[in-house]
Amino acid sequence: MQVQPATTNHFFRHACCFEAALTPLALGLGWLTNTNPIIDLRWTEAALTNGILATLPMVLLFFALQALPVNALQTIRRLLLETLGSRLHQRHWADLLVLAAIAGFSEELLFRGSLQPWLERLFEPTGGLIVSNLVFALAHAVTPLYAVMAFLMGLYLGFCLDYGGERNLLTPMVVHGLYDFVAFLVIIRHYRQLTAKTL
Repeated sequence: MQVQPATTNHFFRHACCFEAALTPLALGLGWLTNTNPIIDLRWTEAALTNGILATLPMVLLFFALQALPVNALQTIRRLLLETLGSRLHQRHWADLLVLAAIAGFSEELLFRGSLQPWLERLFEPTGGLIVSNLVFALAHAVTPLYAVMAFLMGLYLGFCLDYGGERNLLTPMVVHGLYDFVAFLVIIRHYRQLTAKTL
């Protein structure tokens, strides 16, 4: 599936804008629910280090799932190649890093910074963690299995939020952003390999 450069540029800009728009959405939700989404966002070396290290298990799992010959996983891989690979394969790695960073910041600000704390007040911490990640899963429900994987990933990111005994939103932001960046690189590399074989 070849996509014209103008279309890839259009997709990249819209993807960045869509992800960035989640930041004012998070702030708006916080205002409506009397929740400060950035109250637990602090730049610390420990949170940054924890985020980098906590990305490794997710990346290893991503590569392991890539190698499994399971039909449901193959469907997800095909969808990612068609939606992301075909539209981002001409972008520089720095562009992918920017998109991943925006997604990591904005999505975590919304789901872990605004939604989860509010739901924790309504349903206690465990209930808030589960319900917020059910919403996270629904937002990523491109297939039923992908929704389940997103739910589990959300639980992991929720665990990262409180890792070390002190809540810091920076940790899941780093994990989310780095994971997306690696996933983008792998998807695009695979897409380029497939298209090269057809030439």
